[in-house]
Amino acid sequence: MLSVVVPVFNEESTVVRVLARVLAHPAVLEVVVVDDASTDATWERISQLARGEPRLRVFRHEINQGKGAALRTAFGYVTGGIAIVQDADMEYDPAEYGGLIEPIARDQADVVFGSRFVGGRPHRVLYFWHSVGNQFLTLLSNMFSNLNLTDMECCYKAFRREVIQSIDLKENRFGFEPEVTAKVARMGLRIYEVPVSYHGRTYEEGKKITWKDGVRAIWCILKYNIWARGALKQ
Repeated sequence: MLSVVVPVFNEESTVVRVLARVLAHPAVLEVVVVDDASTDATWERISQLARGEPRLRVFRHEINQGKGAALRTAFGYVTGGIAIVQDADMEYDPAEYGGLIEPIARDQADVVFGSRFVGGRPHRVLYFWHSVGNQFLTLLSNMFSNLNLTDMECCYKAFRREVIQSIDLKENRFGFEPEVTAKVARMGLRIYEVPVSYHGRTYEEGKKITWKDGVRAIWCILKYNIWARGALKQ
């Protein structure tokens, strides 16, 4: 039923624990991991784990391209009815998959976004300006997509397989989030949002997103909501 896609880059300290939690979920049919040319022991660890776990399918990029590129590769291998994105760190809890896939399983939704800001789930208190930036990007995205999301940048997104495999994704890095949001909005799909917990990490603990990715996100919001729409009308 459920395919979990995991983009990985230099997560040797967490990836095995995360995959163990994902595989422990009873709804998981397969886990598709794409190592985006890690320079640490990540590839060796997931390869070793895959040898003893038939549900774990691992692939590797020879050149580092970014999270979006790894997701694009992973979605191409998905065979389950629902695909969900899982980061390889410990920030999101696979135990919450049930709530994320329920609207799709009930045939109420085609896409489900997780949100760290609704529903009162616990979240680690970290960077003020990150939260301000996130809220700004979500607001800007909503203005152009005409959605009312509260957390466009949340990692947890679930899709019907046929939906995500029909989208021509372009962004290689963290621009995946605003890009896929704009494209599912334009498709007129049934979109739901559910609360998720968040156990964020610091830059010292391995956080990778930077202010440059925020600037790129603004560009992506404009590109995929306004300019792409204009191109379709020509």
